[in-house]
Amino acid sequence: MKTRIAILAAPLLLGAVLTSCGKKDDANTGSAKMSEPGNKPGDKKPAEAGPVSLSASGSTFQKAFQEVSMDTFMKAHPDIKLTYGGGGSGKGRQDLSDMVVDFAGSDSAFKDADKAKIKGGDVLYFPILLGPISVSYNVSGADKLNLSPDTLAKIMQGDIKKWNDPAILADNKDAKLPSDDITVVHRADGSGTTDNFTKYLDAASGGAWKLKSGSTVDWPTAGKVQAGQGNGGVAQIVKSTSGAIGYVDLSDAKAAGLKYASIKNKAGKFIEPTATSASAAGDGIEVKDDLTFSALDAKGDAAYPITYQSWVIVYAKQANPAKGAALKQYLTYLLGDGQKELAALDFAPLPKSLQDKATAQLAKIQ
Repeated sequence: MKTRIAILAAPLLLGAVLTSCGKKDDANTGSAKMSEPGNKPGDKKPAEAGPVSLSASGSTFQKAFQEVSMDTFMKAHPDIKLTYGGGGSGKGRQDLSDMVVDFAGSDSAFKDADKAKIKGGDVLYFPILLGPISVSYNVSGADKLNLSPDTLAKIMQGDIKKWNDPAILADNKDAKLPSDDITVVHRADGSGTTDNFTKYLDAASGGAWKLKSGSTVDWPTAGKVQAGQGNGGVAQIVKSTSGAIGYVDLSDAKAAGLKYASIKNKAGKFIEPTATSASAAGDGIEVKDDLTFSALDAKGDAAYPITYQSWVIVYAKQANPAKGAALKQYLTYLLGDGQKELAALDFAPLPKSLQDKATAQLAKIQ
């Protein structure tokens, strides 16, 4: 009788042990407490935390910074996997809106008309960098080029068709420009670079710009016009096309070995795009409560006028606690030690006051 009772009890005891083990495993996957968001790369998370993957898409302007930052961050945090797909700011915002990615890179904010379509609720904007949009060109014999905003506007919308046009020569009195046709190169995809570039032309050209502004605009179809995918695509077309001019972020322009123009700023100075002149444009920017702002056409003798900004956009309420904690860690790095990487990539770091506001906003991620 005692033997029979022992045999019957054994499965029950084994089941209790397995149930206990199962609960312990559950605690180690997904619901485990991540390390605090204030930790820096190199700090170890608790041993019980499981692997987490975060995906993003969007701005090609910030793509180089994302790639360098993700590589550095993942080496210090091997249990967090990060991927960034690019595709343009419009794609990033749409993917985030559809909850296809965990965060978006964007050089422009959501339009009011699109906010109701965001499936995951309220979003937060975290500015991560400032940088120049270069006006890159491929013109024989023109090692230097100055352009005023009204002349640039007329070139880009096809009103000026030859490189030796009097308006261009007026900005370049000592230059010997050829009579070659101008080929205008613009973005083919929905782009924050396009949005900011056309906003600049609309604001600074004194009414010369007629095509309005936006992530996409109705570029002229007559004459010599080409379209490239991403900043890199525009850069490659400019490089391979004699007589071409296009707008490209400085990092991609340098990588392609392009020449780029100095642009006349509000103070009347022709300023070359550099990380330093972009930083000068960041001084005194007006920042809204949601941390959106514009650095375009900034005041100051040293400010490069076509300087713009880029954000990481996230949902305020995270559906997955482990992902939310990992996202806070990565944002903390981008806003902290990651800022040291920007100068080498021809970007400018955030002004200290804006950096502090963005860091404080991390507490709003739930």
